[in-house]
Amino acid sequence: MGVEGCTKCIKYLLFVFNFIFWLAGGIILGVALWLRHDSQTTNILYLQLGDKQAPNTFYVGIYILIAVGAVMMFVGFLGCYGAIQESQCLLGTFFTCLVILFACEVAAGIWGFVNKDQIAKDVKQFYDQAFQQALMADSDASNGKAVVKTFHETLDCCGPDAPAGVLTPLWREDLCPKKEFLKGIVQAIPTCHRKIDELFSGKLYLIGIAAIVVAVIMIFEMILSMVLCCGIRNSSVY
Repeated sequence: MGVEGCTKCIKYLLFVFNFIFWLAGGIILGVALWLRHDSQTTNILYLQLGDKQAPNTFYVGIYILIAVGAVMMFVGFLGCYGAIQESQCLLGTFFTCLVILFACEVAAGIWGFVNKDQIAKDVKQFYDQAFQQALMADSDASNGKAVVKTFHETLDCCGPDAPAGVLTPLWREDLCPKKEFLKGIVQAIPTCHRKIDELFSGKLYLIGIAAIVVAVIMIFEMILSMVLCCGIRNSSVY
């Protein structure tokens, strides 16, 4: 009775954790879809400067997050059903899926950590190229002005970190929104480099928090699923 009672306790505990895991998968999927269709990032990352497309490395992490959220919902359902049925086969499959998912998440986390600075750097380089074209090239021969104005209006900024960029609102009203031009007379306007850093660091920070929370839940679920499997095996022996 002691072993059976402990097995039932673990079963219900695992069911609760799996339900939380299923909900977490739905939340992560929703957050990933929101990040994918966020107006600020889509306005910037869909820009094209001549034949050059804006760097969209950021979307690689988003697509991974969407896949992880969808798989989490499936695995959470599988774990709930396996716990209710006390099926060693289902629980073993659930444990295997968790291990694979955990490995993918660790790999995605390493990729994100390695590329977190590179993503913003690539976008800033793309903006700088467009800014130079907007200042020097003929507007009829280049869409640099349109790209720069999209950056300025989307991020509420004006100019790069260079001295010429800081003074841009005062002498290039055609590049900065009119409200920014008037504001620049009395106070400093945020540079677009700073705004790009804030945009992507904030979103990557959100992704990192979600990954840590999911990893902790996964570890508890792997432990509980193995303990429940062992409990079911011992109960069948007796």
